[in-house]
Amino acid sequence: MPKVKKTPQRMCVGCQEMKPKKQLIRVVRTPDDTVEIDPTGKKSGRGAYICPGLECLTKALKGKRLDKALQRTISQELVEDLKKGLVKNG
Repeated sequence: MPKVKKTPQRMCVGCQEMKPKKQLIRVVRTPDDTVEIDPTGKKSGRGAYICPGLECLTKALKGKRLDKALQRTISQELVEDLKKGLVKNG
């Protein structure tokens, strides 16, 4: 009997829906306290996942959900980077 490989699921901090990890963008707070987009999904640090849509980012920022998930205040600069990254990926 072949072993069925499970797809890792993660919750989007914007829409609060469980989705396959590969469909989401990971934002990570690295051990040296910087917050950045993690395209590989393999950087060490505390991660939060978000759908590649602008409305999920808006929801996550409005409810300060991204701040809570990463336990840091998200800078305006990173918000702009995320918006650009979402437009590219989404």
